Amino acid sequence: MRWFSAIRGSVPSRRAVRQAFLMGAGLMMTSAMGAVIGPDAHAAGTHHARHKVAGNPEAEPESEDSIVAIVNGSVLTKRDVDTRGRLFALSSGLDVSDDVMNRLRPQIVRQLIDERLRMEAMLERHINVPVAQIAAAISGIEHRNNMPENSLRNQMAQDGVSLTTLIDQIRVQVGWSQVLRMETGSRGRITATEIQQRIDALKREDGKPQYMISEIFVPVEDPHHPETELKFTETIIQELREGAPFPIVAAQFSQSQSALEGGLLGWTQEDSLDPEVVEVARKMPDGAISNPIRVAGGYVIATVNSRRTVGHEMATIVSIRQAFLPFTQPLNPQDPTDQQKQTLAQANDISGKVKSCDELETLNKKFGEKHPSDPGEVRVDRMNPQMRAVLDELAVGQASHPLVSMDGIAVLMVCKREERNVALQTPSEIADQLLNERVEQTSRQLDRDLHRRAVIDMRSKS
Repeated sequence: MRWFSAIRGSVPSRRAVRQAFLMGAGLMMTSAMGAVIGPDAHAAGTHHARHKVAGNPEAEPESEDSIVAIVNGSVLTKRDVDTRGRLFALSSGLDVSDDVMNRLRPQIVRQLIDERLRMEAMLERHINVPVAQIAAAISGIEHRNNMPENSLRNQMAQDGVSLTTLIDQIRVQVGWSQVLRMETGSRGRITATEIQQRIDALKREDGKPQYMISEIFVPVEDPHHPETELKFTETIIQELREGAPFPIVAAQFSQSQSALEGGLLGWTQEDSLDPEVVEVARKMPDGAISNPIRVAGGYVIATVNSRRTVGHEMATIVSIRQAFLPFTQPLNPQDPTDQQKQTLAQANDISGKVKSCDELETLNKKFGEKHPSDPGEVRVDRMNPQMRAVLDELAVGQASHPLVSMDGIAVLMVCKREERNVALQTPSEIADQLLNERVEQTSRQLDRDLHRRAVIDMRSKS
């Protein structure tokens, strides 16, 4: 968590940049749900898609500006494809070989085509994602990962990845979420009756398996010839098994709406999954990467993060307060400033004297409330080992020792600790799950409609 960051230098590592991409997925979803949606526009025309491939496979190597495809008049170049590939290599943190990149290229092209079509759907509905919102999203990614301002941009430039590539991806992901909200319309309102029906269904499922599962969905364009998509899926699986983070790969390549959450579906019972996925999930160990799973419409790569039985999972939940004492400049552990030394002395004094959560909250406001006084309820077994060790040692009402990060020092206190059955979903959580299921159905249907109406002129097999 941000109030217990390791002390690091001012230059971000590739790992830090990779984590920043991961944090960006949740940020983009938040931005999308809060954005203003423009008025409906007239439906697009109903021209059927025409796909054709031109060019000689024996031709000379293509230039960076050679045309890969024309999507409803919008040109997609080899440069676009190569840059997106470099973005994947940077965000995964792996040294992706030329051979692997060549196997990824057909699906990168497919993804870019999908984004062009989704962008058209946004424009038809007068949905505009303001530049300020995108800039705030990128700055937020840096801020949430304790990275200096502009460091993400600088790392991308150093790796030869245009910032425009990330901007375009954020714009489409945020805007597409708004399109789906509009398309879902009145169906996006979950009624009390529907929530109760799901609660009743969960009661009937009591004691049956439930999975915390993540997915990468790769759609198949022609069900009779899935060879290209299968090859791509196998390549992605190879990268995942060699260490590429699943959430990063899902955010880059999955064509499911769960991509915005790094592929995470949350706790899901078997009757909400494809039967083919259930069969694999029952047998695979937690943390393993599945082989390609053929489902209706494409392939799924799945990983089970954990499992439980419906209605039964006990966990320790703590309520925390914190006071955060900010530094005036980033910390250099080898050469702390006088202000940083004074801040540490002040934090030690607070740690020894503060007696209540209310007192700690008052102190945090005094220091400008740079970090929230109440980080919310925390599930102890989901915390990193260092923070878990800190909280396990604290009795209720006892202040922690000072916790130093690059931008300041935190003092924590446990206000409440309880054992809770976290498998019991709240009505709000059930409503979110029902809405996500509807949005996913809408997304796949709308994607199919956009492709059916599109005129896509393939110029290269890039």
